[in-house]
Amino acid sequence: MIQIDDKLISEEIFSEEFVCNLTKCKGACCVEGDVGAPLDKNELEILDGIFDKIKPYLTQEGIKALEEQGTWTTDPHDGMYVTPMVEDRECAYVTFDEKGITKCGIEKAYEDGAVDWQKPISCHLYPIRITEYSAFTALNYHEWNVCSDACTLGKELQVPVYKFLKTPLIRKYGEEFYNVLSGAADEWKKEYGS
Repeated sequence: MIQIDDKLISEEIFSEEFVCNLTKCKGACCVEGDVGAPLDKNELEILDGIFDKIKPYLTQEGIKALEEQGTWTTDPHDGMYVTPMVEDRECAYVTFDEKGITKCGIEKAYEDGAVDWQKPISCHLYPIRITEYSAFTALNYHEWNVCSDACTLGKELQVPVYKFLKTPLIRKYGEEFYNVLSGAADEWKKEYGS
């Protein structure tokens, strides 16, 4: 683990390589899993506030799920805040393009300028998962079989996880943090990289 301020960062964020490959996986991370995407507490009010603006970007099934369950819910296993799901399948905020690839309805609304919030930070930061503890925050690499094509493409292009996720890491923690992280990655690579 690497420590930057109160954050402990898994070295896998430097050593693993990752680039989303939607043509292969079709956005399976938005469909697979037992619960919706993790949400920060501050994101709950945002979702409530933008619901009417993002509705035109969602599927009828997604709208129905959100109207029935609310714009967010809790994981029955651990009580964490998560996005609702459509009949225990895809995230309620998901849309599908003509090729069957999932897209985030929130992000589509953001790209069109309908809202000023891109999407939940947990989605933007994937495959990094953040866990908040009382004394520190842990940033870990999450390995999931549905992302095997992203790992393959990342290796082909030689893009480590932290570089792939530069924009969301800056969104979450700021540019100064990212610059320190990047410097730590360079030092790590000199010492442990191949």
